[in-house]
Amino acid sequence: MCTFVEYMAKNRHSGKPGKKRQKRTTKTPNKSVTTTYQGTVSMAREGYGFLVVDVPQGQPAMDDIFIPARQLNGALHADTVQVAVRAAEGRSQGKAEGRVVAVLERSPRPYVGILQVVDKRAYVLTDSKHMPYDIHVQSGKVGKARNGQKVAVLVTDWNRRGNFPVGKIVDVLGTPGENETEMHAILAEFGLPYRFDKKVQEEAENLSDTFPADALKGRRDFRKTPTFTIDPADAKDFDDALSYRKTGPDGTHTEVGIHIADVSYYVDPDTLLDQAAYERGNSVYLVDRTVPMFPEKLSNFLCSLRPREDKLCVSAVFELDANFRVLSRWFGRTVIHSRCRLSYEQAQAVLDAAAQTEGETPVQVDGVVDKQVQEALPALNQVAESLREGRVRKGAVAFDKAEVKVEVDAAGVPVNISVREQLQAHNLIEELMLLANREVAEFISKKKDKNTGKPPVFVYRIHEEPDIDKMEAFRSFVHHFGYKLGKTESPRAYAREVNKLLEKTKEKTESGGIMIMALRSMPRARYSTKNAGHYGLAFDRYTHFTSPIRRYSDLMVHRLLLHYMGRGSTGGAEAMEAKCTHLSAREQLAVEAERASIKYKMVEFMKDKIGRQYSGIVTGLTEWGMFVELDDTMIEGMVSVRDMTDDYYVYDKESMTLTGTHSGTHFALGQKVRIAVARANLEQKQLDFDLIQ
Repeated sequence: MCTFVEYMAKNRHSGKPGKKRQKRTTKTPNKSVTTTYQGTVSMAREGYGFLVVDVPQGQPAMDDIFIPARQLNGALHADTVQVAVRAAEGRSQGKAEGRVVAVLERSPRPYVGILQVVDKRAYVLTDSKHMPYDIHVQSGKVGKARNGQKVAVLVTDWNRRGNFPVGKIVDVLGTPGENETEMHAILAEFGLPYRFDKKVQEEAENLSDTFPADALKGRRDFRKTPTFTIDPADAKDFDDALSYRKTGPDGTHTEVGIHIADVSYYVDPDTLLDQAAYERGNSVYLVDRTVPMFPEKLSNFLCSLRPREDKLCVSAVFELDANFRVLSRWFGRTVIHSRCRLSYEQAQAVLDAAAQTEGETPVQVDGVVDKQVQEALPALNQVAESLREGRVRKGAVAFDKAEVKVEVDAAGVPVNISVREQLQAHNLIEELMLLANREVAEFISKKKDKNTGKPPVFVYRIHEEPDIDKMEAFRSFVHHFGYKLGKTESPRAYAREVNKLLEKTKEKTESGGIMIMALRSMPRARYSTKNAGHYGLAFDRYTHFTSPIRRYSDLMVHRLLLHYMGRGSTGGAEAMEAKCTHLSAREQLAVEAERASIKYKMVEFMKDKIGRQYSGIVTGLTEWGMFVELDDTMIEGMVSVRDMTDDYYVYDKESMTLTGTHSGTHFALGQKVRIAVARANLEQKQLDFDLIQ
């Protein structure tokens, strides 16, 4: 079972094809045409699959092609294949069916499962919902793995005689159920490394603990300017800092500095460190750990902007007028000295204290906060609020989706799950980072390459406009709940209508589901050298500049920015676009791994609560049941239709409702229900609920 968010994101198919072909009523043979497609297999545990067809960027997606189990011919989930589709004249139109004619490339991602050794034969019983077979391990390829251990196995071949996959064990993860084993299993499942090669570690350790005096040559010195960091309380990598001072006539202007760790100073292109970071693409944040893009010496020490230490940065510095409009901008290498490291909660306490009126009980601020930093925070918060208001006026989509917080003990056992509070301090950091990212992209777009006369090749973070059909589908969807999304003349006007709807439904039980469907009506943000603007943020140009410790894209942006500022010529667009594609894919894997770790801990948290009753709301419905999110924790499980034995329930895809055919009992998005926890399956990361009322 997946969560409703994952179901809506991944489930491209209307369900298992079940209609049998009708016999032809004519004896005249039909002419047939065979068309060949290339793409990736999406496979179900029942054995059938779909081809997700590769289409050129910018062209509309094709419908997926159903592949019966007997026609997969050894192809497995995520394999790149060639599929033949035979269409006959005169045949009624229906779902296209295909046959795999060639497996072009096996998926590089391993499967995770339990090793079973029986009579000198070894098998891996997988956990994956995409693998309908046990994987046979080649004789002598078990290595140090022991019977009953959890392992990662890579499929290398298909035994045509026995009709089963053959693989080799690539990692021994440990004893099933142990926290380390299960977290490493999640990383292995998504093909994400959890340790560095020895030579990469050595290269990091060989970096000097201090930088020489000549490293300051040409850098702008901010060490005397009030500078500080704001991060989560448990963070170890502080890759951005803020500085603030009053400038201009009579101090009416504001100088805001966004200072980002200068990773490019320490990591040269094509070194082992650089190659390892590119392959990872980004850091991965699981519930109980960070899997960094760089070894700890870089991520937690050299490139972490720790307080009371001189640190090298690449900075974006802005002068703003009294109305917070950007008057001037400066980009370049700097040196800073952070005065203090604040958690979001500490920063919020400072903001709350500054907003107090006379007579109120004083807000307590934990720890000692520099006086000038205390003065800077409220001023920067005003800047951030102005920037946010400006974005929303221009049509930025105001998605303020709540996040879940999972607290674990020293052994990794979940002890509490709650909804993370969105603070002003979070918005302050977000808006200033958005400012830096936008302005860097704008700055590069105005430069002209000396050879081509055009803006140089650059890495943009793009979010394309939504498809008209998807906008209409969302309009139809909300209509079923009594909401009217006004007709719009442009995608930007559509964003404004979505904002009005989100504001109107903010306190309603159906708000979460409506937000999910609104998100689904829009494409996913990605990296590209071809600027298409950022629709969701209402920016004409946007990039990622602010996190080179944890995103390789940002390291590329730093290098390109400094290169072009030094009058360097533009690079090859094709090679850079390939890197953008790779980084977008790695980002998505990291997101999926993070969700999987949260889901695992949620199930673990609930496994001793079988039979307990909870209140929740319906967050999604499908043909096989409804997803219910519990109040206060955002823990989600499914009430299966097969367990709703009081009636025969029918799913209406258009209105997304379940209705009993005899009683007329109706379930819709946002409806309040009461459930009992029925089952908690850790292997499948699955929670099943029974409906009480």
